[in-house]
Parts: sequence; C-alpha cells; structure tokens
Amino acid sequence: MSNPNDGPGTSTAIAAAREVLAIEARAISDLIPQVDAGFERAIRLILECRGRVVVSGIGKSGHIARKIASTLASTGTPAFFVHPAEASHGDLGMVTREDVFLALSNSGESAELLTLIPVLKRQGARLLALTGNAGSTLGREADVHLYAGAAQEACPLNLAPTASTTAALALGDAIAVALMRARGFTQDEFARSHPGGSLGRRLLTLVRDVMRSGADVPRVTTTATLTDALLEMSRGRMGMTAVVDESLAVRGIFTDGDLRRAIEKGQDLRGTAIRDIMSANPRTIGADRLAAEAVEIMERGKVTQLLVVDDGKKLLGALNIHDLFRGKVV
Repeated sequence: MSNPNDGPGTSTAIAAAREVLAIEARAISDLIPQVDAGFERAIRLILECRGRVVVSGIGKSGHIARKIASTLASTGTPAFFVHPAEASHGDLGMVTREDVFLALSNSGESAELLTLIPVLKRQGARLLALTGNAGSTLGREADVHLYAGAAQEACPLNLAPTASTTAALALGDAIAVALMRARGFTQDEFARSHPGGSLGRRLLTLVRDVMRSGADVPRVTTTATLTDALLEMSRGRMGMTAVVDESLAVRGIFTDGDLRRAIEKGQDLRGTAIRDIMSANPRTIGADRLAAEAVEIMERGKVTQLLVVDDGKKLLGALNIHDLFRGKVV
C-alpha cells in the first residue's frame, strides 16, 4: 500500500522496516485461529496450579520467557524465570510438584530444555510448552502444547528469531490477560505489585497521605471579617481559607478567586463579613479516598484546592494541586 508521505526516493531502510512490521503483524494475526481448546486447557492448568509458574527458555526465547514471567508475576500469577542451563546445575531444585513449568522453544528441540523433561516428570511438575512445532520433542512431551511459531521470520535470511519471538511474546501476553480476567484481578492488586511506579502511587496514595492537617490548614469561623480571612490566607499559603462554624463543620471556602470577584464588584473590603462573600457548599473529599480522585475532582471543577472532611462534614485537612505534585500523584 502506498503512503502519501512517500517521496520518489523512499529509502530502502523505510521499505525494509515496513516489511518487517508487516511480517511480524501477520505472525500475530496467524496465531488467532490457533487459539482453541488447547489454550483453555493451558489456562485451566495454571489456575489449578497450587504453586508457581516457572518460565524457561534459551537464547532469544529466554529473553521472551523472562518478560512473560515478569508479566505473569505482576498481574496476579506467581511466576519466575529460571535459565535452563542453571536449572540443570542445581536451580531445578526450585521447581516443585505444585508448579507448572512453562518452556519456550521455537524449534521445540532445545537441548537445554529437553534435558530437564525427565526430571520435571519425576518431580510431578506439569509441563506447558510454547513452540513453533507441535510435533517436536518438547511439543509431544508437554501436558499442554500451544503453537507460538511464525511462517516466516522477518530476517531476510529467515534465520534470526524475529517474527517467531514476537508471536511467542504476544501469546504470553494473551495467557497473562486471560488469567487476569479469570482471577478477577483488580487495579488495587496491580498497584500493590507496582508500589514504586507512578501507577502504583496513583492507585495506592490516599488523600490523608498528601493533605495538610492541624495548624497547617488555614481556617476562619463564619463570624470572621474579610481582613481576618486575608491574614489567615497569607499565613497558610494555600490561596484559600476554609470557613467553619464553632464545631469545625465546613460552611464554605474563601479563595483568591473570591477576593478578585469581590474587588471587581466594588465591595467594601474592610468591614465585610466573610460569610457574605465566601463560596458556600465547597467541593470536599474524604481522607480515605484515593488522591487520584482529588485530581479528578479538581480537574472537573476547575479548582486547585479541596477541603478534606469526615462523614459529618467536619474539617480534617486541605490540599491543593501542589501537594498532589509533591506526592507524585500527578
């Protein structure tokens, strides 16, 4: 298919890149009709496993195996990678009869993996194989075999693992996602396995973790004057002050935006009572809500501050967009 951005001198490199992408995309598409009852058996095998999924492969397949193990582990299926050469020199002791051994080999004849089969069977571990040849030794010996090959490698010599590794990687993702859905894996569970990343912070950080509390929260009572409120705003450095009654129940908020609007209306700023110019019924949030929800409320309401209240609407704290930035929620 021609590209409207192509000029008369479209380079050989561009043409080669497009050919590679087309071949690898076709390799993935060709897997779709291969996903059948065998795939269901593979998912059931892992779901019924009381141990872990031990993923292994050599060479390029080993790199793909590492990624599949990582994806499984981060999406609710306990898994780890073991190098087949290391496994044959002692690391196979990590595999128990409760585990599923997931072996990747495009040829299905990788000697390092075939060496492990008799030991795995004696230990009672179940064997799941991803290969490009169902009739291979690994394919025949497996409890469940899944086709993960490619009709053509993207390499011009048809030698370097390219399309076949892409297909294996995609099938590994399909296994992980199918298991996620079967287990009902949630966002909270995902966050717990990613506490150090930005996603983990967004899904785990609560409002109470980033809000200001106690004396750090600017507040005045409903009987205060505008002058009192301005002094409190200056002290609190949040661009606002909460307005509360004697029981600390929130009655309103006064922000620098309210101040600008009062000036534009020509109001007498010296003797004005704060209750007359505050914004009543301000947006609030609970301390145990996710900080990410505070971001959504701010964006939806086009505000930069929120008051934090308990179930009785009593003031517990406050936060602004800078607090959320410091907490790396946004």
